[in-house]
Amino acid sequence: MPFLMLIPLQAESQTAMSENQSVILLSIYVLLLAVFLGFELIGRVPATLHTPLMSGTNAIHGIVVLGAVVIMGRLTGNSVAENVLKVLAFIAVVLGAANSIGGFVVTDRMLEMFKKKPTRAGAAGGKS
Repeated sequence: MPFLMLIPLQAESQTAMSENQSVILLSIYVLLLAVFLGFELIGRVPATLHTPLMSGTNAIHGIVVLGAVVIMGRLTGNSVAENVLKVLAFIAVVLGAANSIGGFVVTDRMLEMFKKKPTRAGAAGGKS
Protein backbone atom coordinates (compact mmCIF):
# COMPACT_ATOMS: atom_id res chain seq x y z
CA MET A 1 0.00 0.00 0.00
CA PRO A 2 2.75 2.58 0.75
CA PHE A 3 4.14 1.95 -2.75
CA LEU A 4 0.84 2.99 -4.33
CA MET A 5 0.87 6.24 -2.38
CA LEU A 6 4.26 7.18 -3.84
CA ILE A 7 3.17 6.90 -7.45
CA PRO A 8 1.23 10.21 -7.58
CA LEU A 9 4.08 11.99 -5.80
CA GLN A 10 6.55 10.77 -8.38
CA ALA A 11 4.36 11.93 -11.26
CA GLU A 12 4.09 15.43 -9.79
CA SER A 13 7.78 15.79 -8.96
CA GLN A 14 9.23 14.54 -12.23
CA THR A 15 12.00 16.74 -13.56
CA ALA A 16 14.05 16.43 -16.69
CA MET A 17 17.20 14.37 -16.35
CA SER A 18 20.45 16.19 -16.70
CA GLU A 19 22.58 15.45 -19.74
CA ASN A 20 25.12 13.51 -17.64
CA GLN A 21 22.40 11.30 -16.18
CA SER A 22 20.97 10.51 -19.60
CA VAL A 23 24.44 9.67 -20.98
CA ILE A 24 25.12 7.36 -18.02
CA LEU A 25 21.72 5.69 -18.42
CA LEU A 26 22.26 5.20 -22.15
CA SER A 27 25.73 3.76 -21.47
CA ILE A 28 24.25 1.27 -19.00
CA TYR A 29 21.64 0.22 -21.59
CA VAL A 30 24.32 -0.31 -24.21
CA LEU A 31 26.47 -2.28 -21.76
CA LEU A 32 23.57 -4.55 -20.79
CA LEU A 33 22.62 -5.15 -24.42
CA ALA A 34 26.24 -5.95 -25.29
CA VAL A 35 26.46 -8.43 -22.40
CA PHE A 36 23.29 -10.25 -23.42
CA LEU A 37 24.18 -10.24 -27.11
CA GLY A 38 27.72 -11.45 -26.42
CA PHE A 39 26.46 -14.23 -24.17
CA GLU A 40 24.02 -15.42 -26.83
CA LEU A 41 26.57 -15.27 -29.64
CA ILE A 42 29.40 -16.98 -27.77
CA GLY A 43 27.03 -19.63 -26.43
CA ARG A 44 26.04 -20.64 -29.95
CA VAL A 45 29.56 -20.92 -31.40
CA PRO A 46 30.56 -24.50 -32.21
CA ALA A 47 33.64 -25.89 -30.46
CA THR A 48 35.62 -26.01 -33.73
CA LEU A 49 35.41 -22.23 -34.06
CA HIS A 50 36.58 -21.27 -30.57
CA THR A 51 40.25 -20.83 -31.59
CA PRO A 52 39.52 -18.40 -34.48
CA LEU A 53 37.07 -16.58 -32.23
CA MET A 54 39.78 -16.24 -29.58
CA SER A 55 42.14 -14.77 -32.16
CA GLY A 56 39.54 -12.14 -32.98
CA THR A 57 39.02 -11.24 -29.36
CA ASN A 58 42.77 -10.82 -28.95
CA ALA A 59 42.59 -7.93 -31.39
CA ILE A 60 39.71 -6.42 -29.42
CA HIS A 61 41.71 -6.63 -26.21
CA GLY A 62 44.60 -4.92 -27.96
CA ILE A 63 42.23 -2.01 -28.62
CA VAL A 64 41.17 -2.03 -24.94
CA VAL A 65 44.81 -1.82 -23.87
CA LEU A 66 45.49 1.00 -26.31
CA GLY A 67 42.44 2.95 -25.15
CA ALA A 68 43.37 2.54 -21.49
CA VAL A 69 46.92 3.72 -22.17
CA VAL A 70 45.57 6.81 -23.98
CA ILE A 71 43.24 7.57 -21.06
CA MET A 72 46.08 7.17 -18.56
CA GLY A 73 48.27 9.50 -20.61
CA ARG A 74 45.68 12.28 -20.71
CA LEU A 75 44.91 12.33 -16.98
CA THR A 76 46.96 15.03 -15.31
CA GLY A 77 44.98 16.13 -12.26
CA ASN A 78 44.86 14.71 -8.77
CA SER A 79 41.12 14.83 -8.13
CA VAL A 80 39.32 11.81 -6.74
CA ALA A 81 37.55 11.16 -10.04
CA GLU A 82 40.80 11.23 -12.01
CA ASN A 83 42.51 8.96 -9.50
CA VAL A 84 39.65 6.47 -9.88
CA LEU A 85 40.01 6.69 -13.66
CA LYS A 86 43.76 6.09 -13.37
CA VAL A 87 43.21 2.98 -11.27
CA LEU A 88 40.51 1.66 -13.62
CA ALA A 89 42.67 2.35 -16.67
CA PHE A 90 45.63 0.58 -15.06
CA ILE A 91 43.46 -2.44 -14.25
CA ALA A 92 42.19 -2.43 -17.85
CA VAL A 93 45.77 -2.37 -19.17
CA VAL A 94 46.87 -5.25 -16.92
CA LEU A 95 43.83 -7.46 -17.53
CA GLY A 96 43.63 -6.68 -21.25
CA ALA A 97 47.33 -7.39 -21.77
CA ALA A 98 47.14 -10.64 -19.78
CA ASN A 99 44.11 -11.78 -21.73
CA SER A 100 45.64 -10.82 -25.07
CA ILE A 101 48.98 -12.51 -24.37
CA GLY A 102 47.29 -15.60 -22.95
CA GLY A 103 45.04 -15.81 -25.99
CA PHE A 104 47.99 -15.65 -28.36
CA VAL A 105 49.80 -18.38 -26.39
CA VAL A 106 46.75 -20.66 -26.46
CA THR A 107 46.17 -19.98 -30.16
CA ASP A 108 49.81 -20.78 -30.93
CA ARG A 109 49.58 -24.06 -29.01
CA MET A 110 46.37 -24.99 -30.83
CA LEU A 111 47.96 -24.30 -34.20
CA GLU A 112 51.00 -26.41 -33.25
CA MET A 113 48.68 -29.42 -33.04
CA PHE A 114 47.98 -29.20 -36.78
CA LYS A 115 51.60 -29.15 -37.91
CA LYS A 116 53.18 -32.34 -39.20
CA LYS A 117 55.61 -33.94 -36.81
CA PRO A 118 59.16 -34.29 -38.18
CA THR A 119 60.24 -37.83 -39.03
CA ARG A 120 63.69 -39.15 -38.33
CA ALA A 121 65.75 -39.98 -41.42
CA GLY A 122 67.49 -42.95 -39.74
CA ALA A 123 64.28 -44.52 -38.50
CA ALA A 124 62.89 -45.13 -41.97
CA GLY A 125 66.02 -46.75 -43.50
CA GLY A 126 67.29 -48.85 -40.60
CA LYS A 127 70.91 -50.01 -40.07
CA SER A 128 72.50 -52.90 -41.93
